[in-house]
Amino acid sequence: MPSTRRPTYRGGSNASGTGSRPPSGGTGTDAISASKNAADTASGNAQNKQNPQGTSDTGPGNVLSFPEPKGKRRRRILLSTIAIVAVLMAGIVAAAVYSPVLALRTVTVAGTKMLKPDQVQAALAPLQGKPLPQISEEEVKALLKPLVQVKDVTAKALPPATLQVHVTERIPVALVKQGKTFQLVDVDGVQLSTTADAASVPLPVIDGGSGTLPKDLFQAITAVLGALPADVLARLSNASAASADAVELKLVDGQRIVWGNAGEKELKARVLSALLKVPADPKNPVNVYDVSVPRHPVTR
Repeated sequence: MPSTRRPTYRGGSNASGTGSRPPSGGTGTDAISASKNAADTASGNAQNKQNPQGTSDTGPGNVLSFPEPKGKRRRRILLSTIAIVAVLMAGIVAAAVYSPVLALRTVTVAGTKMLKPDQVQAALAPLQGKPLPQISEEEVKALLKPLVQVKDVTAKALPPATLQVHVTERIPVALVKQGKTFQLVDVDGVQLSTTADAASVPLPVIDGGSGTLPKDLFQAITAVLGALPADVLARLSNASAASADAVELKLVDGQRIVWGNAGEKELKARVLSALLKVPADPKNPVNVYDVSVPRHPVTR
């Protein structure tokens, strides 16, 4: 902006004179001074008040900005990344849990002997169409509980639509006569099935005498039978007990086995199995195998 200052001349010793300009080349003490009008002064004062440091003013409300600290910026980026990943993972989990793509359509069954696979599949029919991630092993066990032959079960999901079920069945150890039929029972006395022909099942018949066998005697007998290996169990014809400490077994060829109580049943089973493998001596046939004291067995 052009300056409005106008030079004026003041004389030295002639200051009180008429103010006429001295001739050129004079030796007086005249000085040149500059002045500005009131508008310039007011404008300058206002600028100095607004910006006392003499720095450039970029506009009203000017605020100085400082760069964000690196540590704070890293934390902000890390938290944002974690939040995004959490949202994505939640979406993936929700899609897996509720997606119809993973709905159950096929059930495979393994481990059954007494049961048929289609019996297990029928019991698990309520699970059809349910997403595999929502099916728990406890739910499978609850649905199979009415099948008394099932002792335990494991389930494994095979995406996208298959459930693999492995059944551990109860093992029948004896037949219990009920009228004209025979009940197959396991070591816990659970009735698994029935048959009218005892000879068709290679299991001993529990002899209760003329009446019903007491529970303690029944449990003592089934505990003994449950400890025997399958090959020995198949050679038995019946089992009886005069008391819980006097369990006796009978082989199909008529030989008796004095077992005693249910203590040390695993050791007694191994000793009996070894004795039965000894070749028979026609001159000294064995009629009784006594394993009631398993560390000192007796044959006679």
